[in-house]
Amino acid sequence: MLSERRLEVLRAIVQDYVGTEEPVGSKALTERHALGVSPATVRNDMAVLEEEGYIAQPHTSAGRIPTDKGYRLFVDKLAGVKPLSSPERRAIQNFMAGAVDLDDVVGRTVRLLAQLTRQVAVVQYPSLTRSTVRHVELLSLAPARLMLVLITDTGRVEQRMVDCPAPFGEASLADLRARLNSRVVGRRFADVPQLVQDLPESFETEDRGTVSTVLATLLETLVEETEERLMIGGTANLTRFGHDFPVMIRPVLEALEEQVVLLKLLGEAKDSAMTVRIGHENAHEGLNSTSVVAVGYGSGDEAVAKLGVVGPTRMDYPGTMGAVRAVARYVGQILAES
Repeated sequence: MLSERRLEVLRAIVQDYVGTEEPVGSKALTERHALGVSPATVRNDMAVLEEEGYIAQPHTSAGRIPTDKGYRLFVDKLAGVKPLSSPERRAIQNFMAGAVDLDDVVGRTVRLLAQLTRQVAVVQYPSLTRSTVRHVELLSLAPARLMLVLITDTGRVEQRMVDCPAPFGEASLADLRARLNSRVVGRRFADVPQLVQDLPESFETEDRGTVSTVLATLLETLVEETEERLMIGGTANLTRFGHDFPVMIRPVLEALEEQVVLLKLLGEAKDSAMTVRIGHENAHEGLNSTSVVAVGYGSGDEAVAKLGVVGPTRMDYPGTMGAVRAVARYVGQILAES
């Protein structure tokens, strides 16, 4: 266990290195921070921190920089989440309030996160499997052709064409629409198959084929993997951190192009707690020099998707965690009100 003083020295090293981009020396630390001890004592503390793997000497310079292990201890023990200022909060509210639909909400969230943190922002669309049904609309396009529109509580809209085995009249369509909605509105997607399985039997024999076809289309829509959609923005921000990536920025950019990698980075949507993955904690090799800060968002207590940022390990963790958490909260409020 590190003593309180050594933890303070580590905190000072992380803060100075993040702020100045320069390796930190003992003399500078004692000048900038009220550590209450001599440079010689700080040097001794730094030697212990280095021996234990929390800081390292990047080259022959006299200064030290935090390692992944040092950043991890800083995030777990030393860094509070920095709240946003009132003007920042108002700006977020005003910017997000203008969103007209789910795509716009996700697009604005990405732009906002990238601007606030000056990192790469990643936002996952709300997952269908964790959503509830707000409404099912059925529209007649031709005597034997319908459009099915599924609207979720998170504002997602899925449309499907249905080719019916026989013509289906307006009265029958209205009847099916009413009965279907009475069973599924407000219910979780996972519960819908059971709720509608006996619906065809309640219709006249000649209509059952069409009712079954509509239900089959609805159930296909519920299980389709369209849920794993992402939006990414602010990639150009990485170019500002060229020297933070040991070899080149290219492996990072290539990793960010792979949707599967990004989904793994964000983690399971149902786990709504804030996660911070630092450097080599990221399984993908191209992202070993980056940190990922992610959190779940949703319209109620349960998260329906994740959002977060990717940037260099030399990151303002308290500020980034505060921005990510605040934006997630506002997105959740918008989904709840939509």
